[in-house]
Amino acid sequence: MRILLAGGGTAGHTSPLLATADALRRLDPDAEITCLGTPRGLENKVVPAAGYPLRLVPPVPLPRKPGKDLALVPSRLRHAVKAALEVVDDVRPDVIVGYGGYVSMPAYVAARRRKLPLVVHEQNALPGIANKVGARIADRVAVSFPDTPLKGSEYVGLPIRRMISTLDRPALRAEARAFFGLDPDLPTLVVTGGSQGARRLNQAISGAAAALGSAGVQVLHVIGPNGASDPSWSEPVPTGVPYVVLPFVERMDLALAAADVMVCRSGASSVVEAAATGVPAIFVPLPIGNGEQALNARPVVEAGGALLVDDASFTADYVADTVPALATDAGRLARMGAAAADLVPRDADDRLARIIADVAGAGR
Repeated sequence: MRILLAGGGTAGHTSPLLATADALRRLDPDAEITCLGTPRGLENKVVPAAGYPLRLVPPVPLPRKPGKDLALVPSRLRHAVKAALEVVDDVRPDVIVGYGGYVSMPAYVAARRRKLPLVVHEQNALPGIANKVGARIADRVAVSFPDTPLKGSEYVGLPIRRMISTLDRPALRAEARAFFGLDPDLPTLVVTGGSQGARRLNQAISGAAAALGSAGVQVLHVIGPNGASDPSWSEPVPTGVPYVVLPFVERMDLALAAADVMVCRSGASSVVEAAATGVPAIFVPLPIGNGEQALNARPVVEAGGALLVDDASFTADYVADTVPALATDAGRLARMGAAAADLVPRDADDRLARIIADVAGAGR
């Protein structure tokens, strides 16, 4: 079975792609898996590191507003489709799988032109332009959240890494806190803005360091690869309580195990990984885009597993007024964690792999 997985740009696309690739390998150890990305995305680092071959095509941004970039889409798409067809003719996949984003549109066009089976997976509760198009020609359409408005979609969940989907947080907590240099017993706040960091989160949390320290709440703060060089970043005031600042975390399973509560954006991966592992969260949706991040968080928030705060309201004062009381309330955290943990499937990677194998087999 030969499979071409198209997706890249940020962790929101690459993480489910790699989780699916691993599930396909478990399902069929002889599967030949090739990944398709663009030259400037995160996939250039994480896909080779995971042991999968990566082929590249030019990115095709799909702007939502009129302007120069919109006028350039047809030309960019033609070049990208030509490159995608060259990859398809070389790899000769039995099925193409797309995860949306800049790289998926040329892959969808290539699948249509070569009359190849196509599977589309949408990460967000509100689909992007590429997947709206891809869903019209796909053999199967899988979604991460119930009621996602895509034609013919089936709810399978979001594929997440096995190190997270099988995580036993209580069993790993002491090891995780030691790994990050944290106190084994203090209430622990983990903050992450995703693979690129988030200025608003960084400013608000560091600005509330004194209040957090006074309440005995220690912090693991992942500020992003460029966070420390951001002119708006200020080092948190020392309080005697651990406040660990890192540019990125490769062992997200350990970060989740260390956490009593998490503050993060509400991209699909952040929402599902926190919910699946039972970590109570404060979600701060990215204020740009089409509103998909707030929709991603809604099921967990409505179930009582998380709080939702808009970006403009997430200030140092909000953190000081809200987070210490939450992080030190063990009973409330336990109720929130239980409410979140039962919401999302942990086996979406295996579910999607079986769909892909079925489509590939029917195509052959």
